[in-house]
Amino acid sequence: QVQLVESGGGLVQTGGSLRLSCAASGRTFNTYAMAWFRQAPGKEREFAAAISRGGAMTYYADSVKGRFTISRDNTKNTVFLQMNSLKPEDTAVYYCAATLKTITTATTAQVMGVIRYDYWGQGTQVTVSS
Repeated sequence: QVQLVESGGGLVQTGGSLRLSCAASGRTFNTYAMAWFRQAPGKEREFAAAISRGGAMTYYADSVKGRFTISRDNTKNTVFLQMNSLKPEDTAVYYCAATLKTITTATTAQVMGVIRYDYWGQGTQVTVSS
């Protein structure tokens, strides 16, 4: 089992940047594929980005492609989400998620699905002011 703790959220102006971090407990971090989801008030949780166990494969929602970058450091049990050119519509609680299931051979729909991920952090608030 893995425990996830997000950090790095905050208030930023339109066009600004933030870097989210997700620290994972345990010694088997490199056996988990990792992802970031987000949930705005009154909306369903939606996929933002995912990264394979070794970091070679990354996946992005169309809404964040070209602006967000997911990465991981398996020596530090941490996954990151670098968010640039932020927009007010990026305002949401951002959640880190982990799965023991592979994502490299999964369909895009599977990678983006909430149900594929077994472990979740508590979330960190990101607010983008206009």
